[in-house]
Amino acid sequence: MKYTSKHLDNDASQSTAERILFHLKTKGPAATAALAQEFQMTPEAARLQVQKLVGGGLIEGQQEAQASAGRPKQNWALTAAGHARFPDSHAQLTIQLIGSIKALFGEQGLERLIGQRESEMRTDYAAACQGLEELGQRLEKLAEIRAAEGYMARLEQDEQGWLLIEDHCPICAAARNCQGFCRSELQLFQEVAGATGEVTRDEHLLAGGRRCVYRIRPRSGAANAATA
Repeated sequence: MKYTSKHLDNDASQSTAERILFHLKTKGPAATAALAQEFQMTPEAARLQVQKLVGGGLIEGQQEAQASAGRPKQNWALTAAGHARFPDSHAQLTIQLIGSIKALFGEQGLERLIGQRESEMRTDYAAACQGLEELGQRLEKLAEIRAAEGYMARLEQDEQGWLLIEDHCPICAAARNCQGFCRSELQLFQEVAGATGEVTRDEHLLAGGRRCVYRIRPRSGAANAATA
């Protein structure tokens, strides 16, 4: 089953296996006992679900590093096949198109494509954030837009500011072949934050992270600091 925006709320209409996949996608690796507790199952029922997903090649075991001697703890994480159950915006076609653009128009042509996409997104994001004066409001709207675009985005706030967390990248195949897409999106996020916020990337899917996470800190003197 391919996931769409309708699945982002992880509702009860999904099977237990699908909800486990969604949980591992959005929350990261988890042990069988933790899954049993999360989904209010018996340990035996959780093990059966895990083995079903392992047998399907959708999850795999990962040994958790132990600080002290003892049996290492095993967590379950999505495999490449498991990640592929989520939207990928027609990855193979995207890769082929990028290759064709490079062949026909060179790197300059590809940069023009990225620039055009960035321009269109800038217009959409600016329209959505129009009238939102506070940094937090604009970031909430940005997370809402990105979630609708398939990034499984959410905004969290802490003592340093905000975290824009994207548990999925629907253009991952394109970004792996041309990281200009990632550079472009980071620039757009900074434009949404404006002069009152500073955006940096804390985690990057293409750098080995399991997701992309952006840190937004209020600039010194900003009236709408996270602790206000």
